Amino acid sequence: MQKKVMNFTVLIEQDEDGIYVAKVPDIAGCYTQGKTIPQAMDRIKEAIQVCLEADKEEHHQMKFIGLQQVEVNL
Repeated sequence: MQKKVMNFTVLIEQDEDGIYVAKVPDIAGCYTQGKTIPQAMDRIKEAIQVCLEADKEEHHQMKFIGLQQVEVNL
């Protein structure tokens, strides 16, 4: 059986405690964390596999365009 290769965009943020949080926008609820970026990346690969196995739906990947920051006055 031939394996399918998929690429996903991963967003990495750092919380107030210095922990890195990795999220996959294309897969609802797919996120993890790690003490380092490499650890978070290893864990997000595992999380993606678990999420895809649990949710047998076909996932249509979106094309990554870029990130923008916006300033809002409150």
